[in-house]
Amino acid sequence: MVNAGDMNGSGNLMDFLDEPFPDVGTYEDFHTIDWLREKSRDTDRHRKITSKSKESILEFIKSLLDAWSGWVVMLLIGLLAGTLAGVIDLAVDWMTDLKEGVCLSAFWYSHEQCCWTSNETTFDDRDKCPQWQKWSELLVNQSEGASAYILNYFLYIMWALSFAFLAVSLVRVFAPYACGSGIPEIKTILSGFIIRGYLGKWTLLIKTVTLVLVVSSGLSLGKEGPLVHVACCCGNFFSSLFSKYSRNEGKRREVLSAAAAAGVSVAFGAPIGGVLFSLEEVSYYFPLKTLWRSFFAALVAAFTLRSINPFGNSRLVLFYVEYHTPWYMAELFPFILLGVFGGLWGTLFIRCNIAWCRRRKTTRLGKYPVLEVIVVTAITAIVAYPNPYTRRSTSELISELFNDCGALESSQLCDYINDPNMTRPVDDIPDRPAGIGVYTAMWQLALALIFKIIITIFTFGMKIPSGLFIPSMAVGAMAGRMVGIAVEQLAYHHHDWIIFRNWCRPGADCVTPGLYAMVGAAACLGGVTRMTVSLVVIMFELTGGLEYIVPLMAAAVTSKWVADAFGKEGIYEAHIHLNGYPFLDVKDEFTHRTLATDVMRPRRGEPPLSVLTQDSMTVEDVETLIKETDYNGFPVVVSKDSERLIGFAQRRELILAIKNARQRQDGVVSNSIMYFTEDPPELPANSPHPLKLRRILNLSPFTVTDHTPMETVVDIFRKLGLRQCLVTRSGRLLGVITKKDVLRHMAQMANQDPESIMFN
Repeated sequence: MVNAGDMNGSGNLMDFLDEPFPDVGTYEDFHTIDWLREKSRDTDRHRKITSKSKESILEFIKSLLDAWSGWVVMLLIGLLAGTLAGVIDLAVDWMTDLKEGVCLSAFWYSHEQCCWTSNETTFDDRDKCPQWQKWSELLVNQSEGASAYILNYFLYIMWALSFAFLAVSLVRVFAPYACGSGIPEIKTILSGFIIRGYLGKWTLLIKTVTLVLVVSSGLSLGKEGPLVHVACCCGNFFSSLFSKYSRNEGKRREVLSAAAAAGVSVAFGAPIGGVLFSLEEVSYYFPLKTLWRSFFAALVAAFTLRSINPFGNSRLVLFYVEYHTPWYMAELFPFILLGVFGGLWGTLFIRCNIAWCRRRKTTRLGKYPVLEVIVVTAITAIVAYPNPYTRRSTSELISELFNDCGALESSQLCDYINDPNMTRPVDDIPDRPAGIGVYTAMWQLALALIFKIIITIFTFGMKIPSGLFIPSMAVGAMAGRMVGIAVEQLAYHHHDWIIFRNWCRPGADCVTPGLYAMVGAAACLGGVTRMTVSLVVIMFELTGGLEYIVPLMAAAVTSKWVADAFGKEGIYEAHIHLNGYPFLDVKDEFTHRTLATDVMRPRRGEPPLSVLTQDSMTVEDVETLIKETDYNGFPVVVSKDSERLIGFAQRRELILAIKNARQRQDGVVSNSIMYFTEDPPELPANSPHPLKLRRILNLSPFTVTDHTPMETVVDIFRKLGLRQCLVTRSGRLLGVITKKDVLRHMAQMANQDPESIMFN
């Protein structure tokens, strides 16, 4: 017997794995990353850079560049996300108006931009100018009458169908991952799951283009959720340019968390709300450093969007409003009622939408995504056109519903009967009796509300980009505006009632219906998403008024309480579970009294655990084990008799190590011994070269004892982001618990199907 290290001077060859080889540390598609391992690798990398920086000026400069690379990535993300959001806003504005007419002086102008340049526009007819012509005027030279109406109606439907068909075709052919809102998948990716291509360049391009098309088509969806996906695609692209992030999946997810904040920042013009949204709703791991970088990315994105000024009003959003009347304590009651409505709407929407999406997945309906989009678009366009509140874009609708009725407003919602003797300032118009226009608007809003509630259920989840923020806000804003008008008229006609006597005297401006619309919008969005803190901040950033935080908080909290009474899941968590993504929600509680031994594999009657021994298995043995199993990795033990745990080896790294060894190390054959110890085992003189794989061995795998409560195990998996956890008793290996096992066990304890987890 001789020591293998002395054979033919092959000691150096056997240690070739002491140098990193290609693809080591990467993960396969639809697998979960090991957060602890990624953090350890980043710490080692940082330690090497710090030690090298003392060797020369060049290495010191490299260390500075490495330290600043995170801020450079945030700057680039902010610039690109802000630019794309501005381009999307401008394109949507133009294409939405294209369904109704065209600008003769410059066809790329929207209706509003076309009439800005006109010298013939009057205040009363501010939306009419010779340069802008409806399709009926252009084609048959008629602006009024039945034939003109029918032609405009027909072309409106044709444009909507064209946009929707083009969008679904592009998604289907070029980027299937560009469909949906993207937030459920972003949450899953940020929790450590790998979905290759979901944040790729094709997805970014197709999602940006198709987002413009679907919003312009008039479907009941928004661009805000998909903008988070677009921003995360930007984050993924820029992080791939820096090895610090491209080679470490944990660090990459810190960038994606900041990108999500930038996405919400440009979607709502709410940088602080964006950071809080990323922290509260999307991110899984959010260290303080990421908080600062998210803030910076959101700031740059908002600044870029403001520089583009897509709405022409020097604001970041279309529906920026300012109210001139404070709210009163008695109004808290209708605000809370709106919160109840928001919670009920959220529950109804989630249950109906999930039921419809499940039906789509399990029946033949799912085989015809293009036909489904065309049918829903046709129904939406046919029903929407006759009602002015559903014909216009949802953002414009919300803007009108939020607006306070000043002296210059020409909206139907502001058609009040004025007192001819009124000599009040423009911003302080007293409450007035509603005119015929207000009552007409109320009926149209009621019909629009019913239509929006129904059509949004069928629209969200189709194979096109579809956000939920704007449709939810529209539902709440319509309900809120109607409640606000009702309270306003009640206060005007019954100002002597005890509830109005103290704060609503005759001739006073005491009720602002637009504020009720804003509170209703917050309530419905909160009921669907279960956001609270970030929702309130986003809403007050939208309006620019700090004094309305209390009504918004009251509505948001009430809607969450009411919705939580029927089920804890928000719409994004519900879609995560529907798709079977392996997501351990931090908000879920596990209170069952089971132990690690009840969940670990193997169980009684199952084959024994597949393990590697530290120095007695051949390359062929390991290759056979890999071929016959699909496990992510294998525990390494001293021997199969003792089962004393040494460490854990990842499947992918074993495959890569053997492949590289056969290419780069002479003498490695199928019957070569593989060893994970520092020193090679003693082998006969004529034995083939052994293969040292200690470098890929994790010597500190996370372990628990067999009597550890599952409540603790679930908490460990959540907070440390583990892929698997080994179960031991007195140092002897008993079994393994994977993230999949934890999710199955939690589903089983909740009386759900444990096999609904898609985890590969």
